[in-house]
Amino acid sequence: SVFLQYRKKRLRFGRSRIHEWGLFAMEPIAADEMVIEYVGQNIRQMVADNREKRYAQQGIGSSYLFRVDHDTIIDATKVGNLARFINHCCTPNCYAKVITIESQKKIVIYSKQAIAVNEEITYDYKFPLEDNKIPCLCGTENCRGTLN
Repeated sequence: SVFLQYRKKRLRFGRSRIHEWGLFAMEPIAADEMVIEYVGQNIRQMVADNREKRYAQQGIGSSYLFRVDHDTIIDATKVGNLARFINHCCTPNCYAKVITIESQKKIVIYSKQAIAVNEEITYDYKFPLEDNKIPCLCGTENCRGTLN
Protein backbone atom coordinates (compact mmCIF):
# COMPACT_ATOMS: atom_id res chain seq x y z
CA SER A 1 0.00 0.00 0.00
CA VAL A 2 1.17 3.49 -0.83
CA PHE A 3 0.54 4.68 2.72
CA LEU A 4 3.04 2.52 4.56
CA GLN A 5 5.87 3.42 2.21
CA TYR A 6 7.17 6.11 4.50
CA ARG A 7 10.67 6.49 5.81
CA LYS A 8 10.62 5.04 9.28
CA LYS A 9 11.62 7.59 11.94
CA ARG A 10 14.72 6.78 13.96
CA LEU A 11 13.61 6.32 17.55
CA ARG A 12 15.22 4.93 20.68
CA PHE A 13 13.86 3.35 23.78
CA GLY A 14 15.19 4.71 27.10
CA ARG A 15 14.52 5.74 30.68
CA SER A 16 11.73 8.30 30.91
CA ARG A 17 11.22 11.10 33.44
CA ILE A 18 7.46 10.53 33.02
CA HIS A 19 7.23 6.79 33.71
CA GLU A 20 9.84 4.03 33.63
CA TRP A 21 10.60 3.66 29.92
CA GLY A 22 9.79 5.90 27.01
CA LEU A 23 10.41 6.44 23.33
CA PHE A 24 12.68 9.24 22.12
CA ALA A 25 13.38 10.86 18.75
CA MET A 26 16.85 10.20 17.32
CA GLU A 27 16.31 12.71 14.53
CA PRO A 28 14.30 15.92 14.16
CA ILE A 29 10.68 15.19 13.22
CA ALA A 30 8.54 17.82 11.50
CA ALA A 31 4.86 18.44 12.38
CA ASP A 32 2.22 16.11 10.88
CA GLU A 33 4.59 13.29 10.08
CA MET A 34 3.97 9.64 10.70
CA VAL A 35 6.20 8.66 13.62
CA ILE A 36 5.43 4.96 14.19
CA GLU A 37 2.62 2.44 13.86
CA TYR A 38 1.23 0.95 17.08
CA VAL A 39 1.72 -2.73 16.32
CA GLY A 40 0.00 -5.62 18.10
CA GLN A 41 -2.68 -8.26 17.74
CA ASN A 42 -6.19 -7.13 16.78
CA ILE A 43 -8.55 -8.68 19.33
CA ARG A 44 -12.20 -8.33 20.32
CA GLN A 45 -13.44 -6.77 23.58
CA MET A 46 -14.22 -10.15 25.16
CA VAL A 47 -10.69 -11.43 24.49
CA ALA A 48 -9.23 -8.15 25.80
CA ASP A 49 -11.17 -8.47 29.08
CA ASN A 50 -9.88 -12.01 29.60
CA ARG A 51 -6.30 -11.06 28.74
CA GLU A 52 -6.39 -8.07 31.06
CA LYS A 53 -7.34 -10.34 33.98
CA ARG A 54 -4.66 -12.86 33.03
CA TYR A 55 -1.96 -10.19 32.70
CA ALA A 56 -2.87 -8.82 36.13
CA GLN A 57 -2.55 -12.32 37.62
CA GLN A 58 0.85 -12.76 35.94
CA GLY A 59 1.99 -9.47 37.44
CA ILE A 60 2.22 -7.69 34.09
CA GLY A 61 1.49 -4.27 35.51
CA SER A 62 1.21 -2.23 32.34
CA SER A 63 -1.01 -3.84 29.81
CA TYR A 64 -0.57 -2.54 26.31
CA LEU A 65 -4.17 -2.64 25.16
CA PHE A 66 -5.10 0.16 22.75
CA ARG A 67 -8.76 0.62 21.83
CA VAL A 68 -9.36 1.15 18.12
CA ASP A 69 -13.15 1.27 18.18
CA HIS A 70 -16.16 -0.20 19.96
CA ASP A 71 -15.14 -3.82 19.40
CA THR A 72 -11.50 -3.79 18.31
CA ILE A 73 -8.48 -3.52 20.57
CA ILE A 74 -4.82 -3.82 19.65
CA ASP A 75 -2.86 -5.83 22.20
CA ALA A 76 0.87 -5.07 22.10
CA THR A 77 1.70 -6.85 25.36
CA LYS A 78 3.38 -9.89 23.80
CA VAL A 79 3.42 -9.02 20.10
CA GLY A 80 4.33 -5.40 19.63
CA ASN A 81 6.91 -2.81 18.70
CA LEU A 82 8.49 0.19 20.39
CA ALA A 83 5.27 2.21 20.09
CA ARG A 84 3.97 0.46 23.20
CA PHE A 85 6.54 2.37 25.27
CA ILE A 86 5.15 5.80 24.35
CA ASN A 87 4.07 7.54 27.54
CA HIS A 88 0.91 9.53 28.15
CA CYS A 89 1.14 13.30 28.41
CA CYS A 90 -1.62 15.86 28.96
CA THR A 91 0.07 18.21 26.47
CA PRO A 92 1.57 15.67 24.06
CA ASN A 93 3.72 16.20 20.97
CA CYS A 94 1.94 13.41 19.06
CA TYR A 95 -1.54 12.04 18.49
CA ALA A 96 -2.89 8.63 17.58
CA LYS A 97 -5.02 8.16 14.49
CA VAL A 98 -6.96 5.10 13.35
CA ILE A 99 -6.54 4.33 9.67
CA THR A 100 -7.90 1.46 7.60
CA ILE A 101 -5.66 -0.37 5.15
CA GLU A 102 -7.15 -3.26 3.20
CA SER A 103 -10.03 -3.46 5.73
CA GLN A 104 -7.54 -3.84 8.60
CA LYS A 105 -7.70 -1.07 11.21
CA LYS A 106 -4.33 0.27 12.28
CA ILE A 107 -3.23 2.86 14.81
CA VAL A 108 -0.58 5.29 13.68
CA ILE A 109 1.18 7.85 15.85
CA TYR A 110 1.65 11.24 14.14
CA SER A 111 3.60 14.29 15.31
CA LYS A 112 1.45 17.30 16.31
CA GLN A 113 4.42 19.65 16.17
CA ALA A 114 8.13 19.69 15.44
CA ILE A 115 10.01 17.29 17.71
CA ALA A 116 13.69 17.73 18.54
CA VAL A 117 16.39 15.07 18.79
CA ASN A 118 16.24 13.28 22.19
CA GLU A 119 12.76 14.67 22.91
CA GLU A 120 10.36 12.08 24.35
CA ILE A 121 7.49 11.01 22.09
CA THR A 122 4.14 11.34 23.93
CA TYR A 123 0.42 11.23 23.22
CA ASP A 124 -2.79 11.62 25.20
CA TYR A 125 -4.11 8.12 26.00
CA LYS A 126 -7.66 9.56 26.24
CA PHE A 127 -8.66 6.84 28.70
CA PRO A 128 -12.38 6.72 29.54
CA LEU A 129 -13.33 8.42 32.82
CA GLU A 130 -13.49 5.94 35.68
CA ASP A 131 -13.78 6.21 39.46
CA ASN A 132 -10.55 4.26 39.85
CA LYS A 133 -8.10 7.04 38.95
CA ILE A 134 -4.66 6.41 37.46
CA PRO A 135 -2.30 9.25 38.46
CA CYS A 136 -0.63 11.16 35.64
CA LEU A 137 3.07 11.88 36.03
CA CYS A 138 3.63 13.98 32.90
CA GLY A 139 4.47 17.05 34.98
CA THR A 140 3.40 19.55 32.35
CA GLU A 141 1.83 22.90 33.20
CA ASN A 142 -1.64 21.75 32.09
CA CYS A 143 -1.47 18.27 33.64
CA ARG A 144 -4.95 16.94 34.43
CA GLY A 145 -3.58 14.90 37.33
CA THR A 146 -4.94 11.59 36.09
CA LEU A 147 -4.90 9.50 32.92
CA ASN A 148 -8.64 8.88 33.28
